[in-house]
Amino acid sequence: MLIANRGEIAMRIIRTCREMGIETVGVFAEPDRRAPHVFFAHEAVHLQGPSPRAAYLDIEQILAAAERHGADAVHPGYGFLSENPAFADACAGAGIRFIGPSADSMRAMGDKVAARKRMSEAGVPIAPGSGSLPDSQTALREAERVGYPVLVKASAGGGGIGMRVAQRPEELPAAFDACRRAAQSSFGSGDVYLERYLEHPRHIEMQVLADSQGTTLALGERECSIQRRHQKLLEETPAVGLSEQRRQAMAESAVRAAAAVRYENAGTIEFIVAGDDFYFLEMNTRLQVEHPITETVLGIDLVREQIRVASGESLPAQGYPSPRGHAIEFRINAEDPANNFLPTPRRIKRYAPPTGPGVRVDSGIRPHQDVSPHFDSLLLKLIVSGADRAQAIGRGRRALSEFVLTGPRTTIPFHRAILEEPDFLEGRISTYFIQEHRGLLERTRAFTDEGSPLEPLYGSPEIAAAIAGVVAVSEGG
Repeated sequence: MLIANRGEIAMRIIRTCREMGIETVGVFAEPDRRAPHVFFAHEAVHLQGPSPRAAYLDIEQILAAAERHGADAVHPGYGFLSENPAFADACAGAGIRFIGPSADSMRAMGDKVAARKRMSEAGVPIAPGSGSLPDSQTALREAERVGYPVLVKASAGGGGIGMRVAQRPEELPAAFDACRRAAQSSFGSGDVYLERYLEHPRHIEMQVLADSQGTTLALGERECSIQRRHQKLLEETPAVGLSEQRRQAMAESAVRAAAAVRYENAGTIEFIVAGDDFYFLEMNTRLQVEHPITETVLGIDLVREQIRVASGESLPAQGYPSPRGHAIEFRINAEDPANNFLPTPRRIKRYAPPTGPGVRVDSGIRPHQDVSPHFDSLLLKLIVSGADRAQAIGRGRRALSEFVLTGPRTTIPFHRAILEEPDFLEGRISTYFIQEHRGLLERTRAFTDEGSPLEPLYGSPEIAAAIAGVVAVSEGG
């Protein structure tokens, strides 16, 4: 199997392949020449391109590598080509199995306007909104019908990129133009639409898994409301305060949504939740960054299940075990929370992840590795679990305080601050949690200054700098 990705998700997939006896081919652009996934794969291929990111998006080059090394399948991970239907089609045309849904299913969910229409027809609740908008004047007319405030969103892509809020009519033309520019730049399509903006919503998603025999299962929800710039920082399962009746209704809607596009493999239905109401947001037609918390409470390996389904095997007739306990994932990004979460691509000096009961680290980094500015700022994921939420939070506090990661600024101290916030501990959260809790930044600064008590065990800054210099010379040679 060729892994068409990098970093922690490439390592994650290779681990499962090794357990299953599947040989792997890794790929890398120049900044990743000495990244862990390059050494962990059985074989590695150097991708060329006008930029490191472009190299990972070169379908022709990736398929040529797969054919040259005899790969029977390609796993796209997340990001890059994972939701590109042209890539799925190209794999099929080359006789290589794509570990994911069909290109038709991707296309059906890739255009958000068309997906909203399809979901409504399937009986999945959608938020009040519009169709695709040709100009700002049409947007103004539709906004009057939908009702302010409104959210301007890109029809293509995802990840909250380009979204703008207009509270009043005079704000809408600028929001429309800004969203359209961002959508064109990020996704190659300037199509945008409107949705009613919901005050203090929660973002809850449902994991689904479907086989080629027509079985579609919902595998539980994930709370994803702790976000910055509409992008997730922390996820947990189960969602706090979600009634069993509401959970069941969301699971049934998720199954209907997946079945409506004849979906196969792993995917996620994302919902926006306001009070007792929930609405379809979008479908991620791939493995999610936060999939480990679902694995943790269910005791399954979703990558293994992806491979099984892609091989034509059926899902268990009786479903999977009921979830047990509580799990939380902390995204450890190379970002400075005190500076509006701006990326901090610097060389890693000291790195020692935590261990112990209920702790899992999915990482793709090593000491003295340069964090490239060409890619997403995610370095690794810390997953903690316990018998209940209180125990999981306690383990999170302990594991984050153990974590030694110096060089770039990271989100580690920010996560420590969240776990001291009373509203988070009580489950009073929304997608605007960070904006509404300004005290988080002060606690973050305190935790940044405090660091980890284990840092002295992993060498002084002077020693780390000397080692980094030696590494730089060897890499340059």
